[in-house]
Amino acid sequence: MSAKKASKTTLPTAAEIVEGFGKRGYWLLKSEPGAYSLDDLERDGETYWDGVRNYQARNLMRDFMGKGDLALYYHSNADPTGVVGIARISGEAYPDPTQLDPKDPHYDPKADPENPPWVVVDVAYEGRFETPVTLQELKEEEALEGMLVTRRGQRLSVQPVSEAHFRQVCRMGGYRL
Repeated sequence: MSAKKASKTTLPTAAEIVEGFGKRGYWLLKSEPGAYSLDDLERDGETYWDGVRNYQARNLMRDFMGKGDLALYYHSNADPTGVVGIARISGEAYPDPTQLDPKDPHYDPKADPENPPWVVVDVAYEGRFETPVTLQELKEEEALEGMLVTRRGQRLSVQPVSEAHFRQVCRMGGYRL
């Protein structure tokens, strides 16, 4: 058993990571490349981050994400999965327009138009990593111990990231802030 696995260190929770934010927050946003890739964001320049249908992820977007925050852009369900670039949060949370559109795949028939439960934030392209940083590399990097995406069972599409973890992943990808 490795020393890392034997450690009794208490890892920070999402709430503790968010509490540690200063003037800027740091995030990890997951998207399947077939649905909306970093290439798509680069082409479009900016979009709204829609389709979040998990209350914890929604609360993070609604209550803690702010204009100017930076996000690691993570390709999930890819070969390999990992961080491929950086996005910038370019607008505060507002109601997700897709939740009320019956023709949209993210339509929620239970959504109340008077009090819509789901939100989006505007996201802009910031840059691309020289080298993608795979999930395996994230897990193997000691400096990233405790990063939410490396923990078993962490499937949220929106996750807070500590500034130290954010900077380390950028270094690993050859991205200069």
